[in-house]
Amino acid sequence: MLAIETKQLSKSFWKNKVVDNIDLQVEKGEILGFLGRNGAGKSTFINMLTGIIQPSSGSYALLGVQGPNDSIKKKIGVMPDYSSLYGSMTAINHLHYLADVSGKPVSRQHCMEVLKLVGLEEHANKKAGKFSFGMKKKLAIAQAIIHDPQLIFLDEPTSGLDAESVIHIHLLIQQLHQQGKTIFMTSHNLDEVEKICSRIAIMKDGRIKKSGTMDELRAYYQSTITVTIKHSPIRPADLSTMQQWLEQAGTQLDIKENHFTIQVESEQKIAEIIRALGTYKIDIYRVDVEEPSLEEIFLEE
Repeated sequence: MLAIETKQLSKSFWKNKVVDNIDLQVEKGEILGFLGRNGAGKSTFINMLTGIIQPSSGSYALLGVQGPNDSIKKKIGVMPDYSSLYGSMTAINHLHYLADVSGKPVSRQHCMEVLKLVGLEEHANKKAGKFSFGMKKKLAIAQAIIHDPQLIFLDEPTSGLDAESVIHIHLLIQQLHQQGKTIFMTSHNLDEVEKICSRIAIMKDGRIKKSGTMDELRAYYQSTITVTIKHSPIRPADLSTMQQWLEQAGTQLDIKENHFTIQVESEQKIAEIIRALGTYKIDIYRVDVEEPSLEEIFLEE
């Protein structure tokens, strides 16, 4: 079943089309990393899916239910902006309040379990107005999951957190994923997205330019592959012939004493090079392949 499906979903403010005919499918149980520069239309897109604003055209469905539909809101969790927290309300009261509003009241024990998950157990009775920025982010995540939703929207869940807290939240996201939850998250931390997301969508100028797994995105954007092969010594009598063959196999050839670097157009060429080295009885100790990072793919957009 699809957790999210949009068809030609669009939103305009006056004559400015902020979200432009987006078709997107998110499978149940996925962690989708939703990327885009500031102003790309990410927040507007999410606000339509979560019922904050209405689309100008197109349609969407969450967990198989056509939106907008208030009944589905009980099955989704949304990480609120930390500024929407009530300064005079304690952490545990925030969770009780949101659970009541969602129509799924919870016990104090359950609230404490969720606060422990985000690392706020010791601050359960502390008022949010006295929380640090990082603590407010954690409480916002706790609010998103307190009612055990099937679909969770997380907007920059680790921005502003210290390294230990980031690791803690990453483990929590992976735990939710293992429970079968679908997670739709935005982040400016590209390493984070590459590490924990099963699929990635890149948005620019109101449209999704490309989506797929990291392997699929790499294959799409990678025009050349840089390969470094560490090997046993090449016999002087074979060096000239080997060099000529390598120059035909790829470009930017750089031969050193016990390794060489070459750029090739496909992975098949790597296999051909390895077979060629074998015919010259050259032992291969290591093959390093440079692949484009998510940062390089993102900047290319």
